[in-house]
Amino acid sequence: MKLQTKRTIIGLLGLLFLASLVLVQALETIKKREEAGLGPIHVSIPETSRSCVNCHSQLANTPGITDHWTGSTHARKGVGCVDCHKAKDGDADAFTHFGATIATVVTPLDCSKCHQREYEEFDQSHHAKAGNILASLDNRLAEVVEGAREPFNPHGATPGRPDITGKVNGLASAMSGCWQCHGSKVGLLGTDGAAITVDQLKPFLKGDEDTTKENLGQPRHPELLKLVAKTDKGQPKLHPGSWPNTGIGRLNLDGSKGSCTACHSRHDFSPRRARQPENCGKCHLGPDHPQKEIYEESKHGVAYRDMKDKMNLDSKHWVLGKDYTQAPTCATCHMSGHSQNGGKVTHDPGERLSWTNRPPISMALDTDEHGKIVKEKDPAKRSKLVKHTAMEKRAEMQKVCLHCHTQAYVDGFYKQYDDFIVNYNEKFAKPGAMIMTEILKQGLRTKPAFDEEIEWTWFYLWHHEGRRARHGASMMAPDYAHWHGMYEVAERFYLELIPQAQEIAEHAKKEGKEKEAKAVTDVIDAILARPEHEWKNAAKKEDVAKARAKVKARIEAEAKADVELKLKQDKARAEAEKKKKTEKAANLKKEKAEKADS
Repeated sequence: MKLQTKRTIIGLLGLLFLASLVLVQALETIKKREEAGLGPIHVSIPETSRSCVNCHSQLANTPGITDHWTGSTHARKGVGCVDCHKAKDGDADAFTHFGATIATVVTPLDCSKCHQREYEEFDQSHHAKAGNILASLDNRLAEVVEGAREPFNPHGATPGRPDITGKVNGLASAMSGCWQCHGSKVGLLGTDGAAITVDQLKPFLKGDEDTTKENLGQPRHPELLKLVAKTDKGQPKLHPGSWPNTGIGRLNLDGSKGSCTACHSRHDFSPRRARQPENCGKCHLGPDHPQKEIYEESKHGVAYRDMKDKMNLDSKHWVLGKDYTQAPTCATCHMSGHSQNGGKVTHDPGERLSWTNRPPISMALDTDEHGKIVKEKDPAKRSKLVKHTAMEKRAEMQKVCLHCHTQAYVDGFYKQYDDFIVNYNEKFAKPGAMIMTEILKQGLRTKPAFDEEIEWTWFYLWHHEGRRARHGASMMAPDYAHWHGMYEVAERFYLELIPQAQEIAEHAKKEGKEKEAKAVTDVIDAILARPEHEWKNAAKKEDVAKARAKVKARIEAEAKADVELKLKQDKARAEAEKKKKTEKAANLKKEKAEKADS
């Protein structure tokens, strides 16, 4: 081969290589522009959904739905409308729509067809159980105190709105407030105007003996579907009090819990949006759990606002330590993957939490196999119930922290945080709970909540100020830990809760209930006589001495109990270690025997 021919071939190969590099770069640029929403996205419309897209884009005049979908990963991968909305004959909300059997409400059970791991993680989470508020103290506020559980008569007509007639819906506050974050019981509208929910339909659930792949999620009482009101096109009507709703703990007709669209907005299901702290702000803000405001005050929030454009939020995987390190968001700490866990994402935000600061008294977040908090106090019984310990979860969170902080820094933070929680628990929460329990025990307040002033005071103390303080400490926001937190906790405790409890006891004494009054007073005096409350105690010195003697006796008794508990724990630990060694020895013996046989 001549030299010139070789040169020509090499030149052509060089040009070809250069062209391939330019092509790859162009494709990568197009991909990045697509992910950032700066350019047209290649959409693969499956034939089963082509008519849906065409109709909703033009005839149905709802272009927002299709525009969002065409910008999604679903659209790029050919996952269409029917794939998500497809229903089976017999599903509670199924109806025939232009030849396809579909449902309006897409549930986590529907999403699990493709996202099984995410579904299982979410189903174990506290998020999925958020619908439990429907039977909680919080919901009593909205359903009873702010409204009424039964419709009531108006005081008169509403000028300018002749269409507003009939009785007042007393559940309106709960429907527009609590249920929109925590989730409603999705209901079908009955022909009598009542809601037909999961409670009446009793669907076949996973784990039930009579549940099969075919009937999973379908109602055990399909005869009730004959009572559902329908549109002129045959579509089942959803009860307006329960729908629309994207509450994180929504109770669906198929028995599943939650709403994936609470975080992954339909119909684009944008990962970019779910990674941003503003996405969590729909629910995690306000007087009782201001995580959004706390985050914004913290150094983490300040860094995020400054460095947001450099955080590669469009990345396919978005792994901390690989795709970004500028600042953490809510998702970073609680859900997203990072370089120390192989980039594994979790849909259970509680997997990395070591305290639960939701209840009046914070608890270590030891959970059982179903994700429920273990409340058993006996160490031997507790160890059998606990599947995931609080300290194991803390270790997982610390892996996130260590991407930007030293181990000494992280350990120091957690020491400060633990001390803060214990101080809140021991100085205010436990004493407050003791006082409220004793007043109820002595019959000096009624069992229904919020019908007496002291019940409002206690609720404010732990539910508002106490939560703000604890969350502030957990997320490094000093203003919320102190001024919006412990300062207000202390003020509420000393200037309202204690005086109101003393007043209740005094009234009881005047009414001849001396024994009951003394029981309450003894609890209060014993609490105030402790060293941490001494500054506030205005009693005579001799009374203080007597109270201190009581407290001393009580402390000694508690110390003795602690010693006994420690001995019990040490014994349980020793037995567990002995069992572990025995099993290890047995395994080694077994391995030797197997090797000998071979």
